[in-house]
Amino acid sequence: QVQLVESGGGLVQAGGSLKLSCRASGLVFSSFVMGWFRQAPGKEREFVSSISRSGADSYYTDSVEDRFTISRDNYGNTLYLQMNGLKPEDTALYYCAAGYFQLFSGTDDQGRYTYWGQGTQVTVSS
Repeated sequence: QVQLVESGGGLVQAGGSLKLSCRASGLVFSSFVMGWFRQAPGKEREFVSSISRSGADSYYTDSVEDRFTISRDNYGNTLYLQMNGLKPEDTALYYCAAGYFQLFSGTDDQGRYTYWGQGTQVTVSS
């Protein structure tokens, strides 16, 4: 049974930092592209970042480029999202997801991800 469990969310002031983790089990972690998505209250879930199977390639939505860094530990089956310079508009429920992609392309398409975690809440106060 595949499980993705996020952690690391919390309440932080604007300009602060948080590091999210996503521990995976029940799948061959290194075979999957991993992604982070978020959903703010009253809004649709949106893409944040993705990382290739090896970790060599990554992709970010424009609003988090230069502030967030995605990484993965294939030995520890864990995905990370380092978030710096947090803004109130980053407030959301953050989800990790796993998807099989033959090429590292189209990884912002949430419909292509097979497995999802339950999410961890990030709240940024102004």
